[in-house]
Amino acid sequence: MKTRIIYSLFLTLLSTLSFGQETYTYTTPTQYSDGWKTSDLRSQAIDTTLLQKGFSQLATVDHKIHSALIIKNDHIIFEEYFGEYAYDKQQDLRSVNKSIKSILMGIAIDKGYIDSENDLISKYLKKPIPEKNLDPRKEKITIKHLLTMSTGLECNDWDKKSKGQEDRVYKKKDWLQYTLDLPMVQEPGETSLYCSMGTLLAAEIIQQASGMSIEEFTQTYLFNPLGITNIKRGHTTTNREVINTAKRIYMTPRDMAKIGKLILQKGNWKGQQIVSEAWVKRATSTHTQITGIDYGYLWWQFPFNIQGQRISATLATGNGGQYIMVFPEQDMIIVFTGGAYNSQEDKLPFKIVQDLILPSLR
Repeated sequence: MKTRIIYSLFLTLLSTLSFGQETYTYTTPTQYSDGWKTSDLRSQAIDTTLLQKGFSQLATVDHKIHSALIIKNDHIIFEEYFGEYAYDKQQDLRSVNKSIKSILMGIAIDKGYIDSENDLISKYLKKPIPEKNLDPRKEKITIKHLLTMSTGLECNDWDKKSKGQEDRVYKKKDWLQYTLDLPMVQEPGETSLYCSMGTLLAAEIIQQASGMSIEEFTQTYLFNPLGITNIKRGHTTTNREVINTAKRIYMTPRDMAKIGKLILQKGNWKGQQIVSEAWVKRATSTHTQITGIDYGYLWWQFPFNIQGQRISATLATGNGGQYIMVFPEQDMIIVFTGGAYNSQEDKLPFKIVQDLILPSLR
C-alpha cells in the first residue's frame, strides 16, 4: 500500500468530528519526578490555534485515543489523557515492542554477545532448529533478515491465509519451532512481509547469545539506565503460559517518550552511550519497504508533507494507535496511545500530526 493511499484513509477521520461547543482548554504539563522537564507550548514557538481547535473537536466525540504527548527541545509541552487514562497508567505497546527489540539487538552487538546482524541465525540459535520443510534457503537466514522482515519464510501477519500469520501461530504449542518449520516462499532478503514471529526469533537469539533472559537483558542494559521502572509484561491473545520472548511490554506514555528520546539523541542518554550511534543510524535507515513504506531494522521511516515541505519521521508503531514518532530536524518526539485495535481509526494520530501539530511549528 503506497503512502498516498494510506493518507487517503485519514481524510474522513477528522472531517467526521463535529464542531461542538469548545470544551478543551490547554494546560502546561505537570512536572513529576520522572526526569522530564515541562514547559508551555508557546515557550517552544508553537502556535496553539490549531491545537486548541482540533482538540476541542476531539473532546466532543467518541474516539479511541488514550493519550497524546509532544516533547520538543527536551521539554514535554503537550500532554493529554482521555477517559480512564493518566500519566502513570501502563499502556499495551503492541508492536512498538518490535522497535525496542531493535535497540536490544544493537546493544547485544555493541557488547560483543553477537558479532554482527549479518551473521546467520544458526550461529546463535542452537535450539530449536528447523525440523520440517527443510530447505537450503533456510540456512541463509541472517539476523538482518529478521530485523527487516525478509526471511523468505511464509509469514505475513497482514494475510490471514499465511501459515505464519501471528494469530494462527498463537494457537500452536511451540511458536518458535512452528516458525522455523514454516515453508520458504522466496530467497532471504528478496521481499519484506510483516512477520511478528521473526522478532521472537531475534529476542531468542539475544537470550541464547547473552545467557540472560530477555527481561533481565532489557532491564539491565536499557530500562535501568533510562529510569524506566513502571512496566509489566504480558500477552492478550491466550490464557495459557506464553514464552518470555513473546511477552509484550506495557509502559507509560512518558516512558515511551524516553525510547524516542534515546533514538533522537543517537543512542546517548545523559552522557552514557546506551546503544551505539552507528547502530541507531543503521536501525533507522531505510533497508527495505513494507507495503510501499520505508523500513529499517524494526523502525519505520514515514514522510509527512506540509505545504510542499517533506518532514521525515522515524516511527515505532503498534496496533490500536500506539506510536513513538521521532522528528530529528524538529528536535521533537510525539507519542500516542490508543485502543482502536484492528481498526483504521488507529491512524487518526497521523492526521492530527499532519493537520494540527506540524503546521503549528513556527
